[in-house]
Amino acid sequence: MIRKLLRKIFNRNTVASDTVAKLRIIPFTHHGISRSQINPCALKVTSGLQKAGYTAYIVGGATRDLLLGLKPKDYDVATNATPEEIRALFRRSRIIGRRFRLVHVMCGIEVVEVSTFRGHSPIDTSNHTSSNHIDQHGRLLRDNVFGNQEEDAVRRDFTINALFYDPVSEEIHDYLNGYQDIKARRLRIIGSPIQRYREDPVRMLRAVRLAAKLEMQIDAATAEPICNLAPLLQNVPPSRLFDEMLKLLLSGHALVCVMDLRARGLHHGLLPMLDVILEQPLGERFITLALKNTDERIRQEKTVSPGFLFAILLWHEVLAAWNTHQAAGEKPFPALYKAIDTILSIQHKKLAIPRRFDAVIQEIWAMQPHFLIRSGRKPFRLLTHPRFRASYDFMLLRCESNELDIKIGQWWKTFQQADINEREMMLISSEAPRKHRRKRRHRGSTKKSAKLADNKAVIDIEQ
Repeated sequence: MIRKLLRKIFNRNTVASDTVAKLRIIPFTHHGISRSQINPCALKVTSGLQKAGYTAYIVGGATRDLLLGLKPKDYDVATNATPEEIRALFRRSRIIGRRFRLVHVMCGIEVVEVSTFRGHSPIDTSNHTSSNHIDQHGRLLRDNVFGNQEEDAVRRDFTINALFYDPVSEEIHDYLNGYQDIKARRLRIIGSPIQRYREDPVRMLRAVRLAAKLEMQIDAATAEPICNLAPLLQNVPPSRLFDEMLKLLLSGHALVCVMDLRARGLHHGLLPMLDVILEQPLGERFITLALKNTDERIRQEKTVSPGFLFAILLWHEVLAAWNTHQAAGEKPFPALYKAIDTILSIQHKKLAIPRRFDAVIQEIWAMQPHFLIRSGRKPFRLLTHPRFRASYDFMLLRCESNELDIKIGQWWKTFQQADINEREMMLISSEAPRKHRRKRRHRGSTKKSAKLADNKAVIDIEQ
């Protein structure tokens, strides 16, 4: 009975039937993308497949970005060849994936991902195995079915990602008016928005990220269900949710995305990382400045460390715990380390942060109190620390958000640029009063003193 109900509610025939797929071939004279703009490795893969008698196209984000005048980050190829047939054609290749098998073809250090055209999954039909492929909320669990080019187009998420570019003929195959959507700067989901979000709730996050990154407007029908279906994100595995949020934060438009997610009702309890970002009243300015700086670095094609980003997002939770421990009478440094352990332990369960980032996060946090010490040899030792630059940038953000005195940041900036003599002159001795060490008496020193006193007395008597 339950299986019949699930098939009735989540049957995906509606996706195929509601989506009118009509092939439109767009010539080079209209779109203007030449094969010379295509990555040599992607060209090698598509031409190799076509010479072997298969069809092959540049698909997804690469075709979309080229039409928008952007430089593609990577190239994906779609073909009617099976993974085993692709693997047999290219010596340096390997089959990967469980849910849907793909082939990675290597050209030097470059990798091109090749997928076989996807078809309608088994839950498109009314067979009795359909409920094994979805959960109770409609999310797809298995989707490893091959198909033809038209089916592959319909199975993609947004129309702008369903364009096929043939580098040999220099034509674009468009089944779903994705080319028109790109020209109109419109982000539109393929099929029924409610159905597609139920299949994969992460598409709601992806819609927000792509709209911000590509400066597009989300189509009204595509945007409308997001608020009501937002709770479905709680059913997504934490690791996958973490990966999608990381893409969003490193998109170069993190601040816009975060504000948009809040506006669309992705509030407390739905996205743990979003909770961390938005629900820190004392750290709102700090987080805003950090995301703005991160976006600027990415636009300038500078590197951004995920560890540094997580250290920023979680800092005010650490700061609150640190202050609590100190108020309870604990000394500053032990209190800080205790706060770090507590917060990281909680967030590993909540955000699924990979432990490989722990060392970076901990070192950045642990170095913060050391920037307050500007006397003795400690400032010199701090400059040589491998994590100094990241910790210094972190400290500057704290100064800029008024968490620390701006003069501290200015002092460290000057200290780095000064020569050795100037640095010595800059040290502030009043910050760290010199402790006078108590001299230890060696064993037997009391007897020795007494003996000396006796000898002196004897000498005085004799005199």
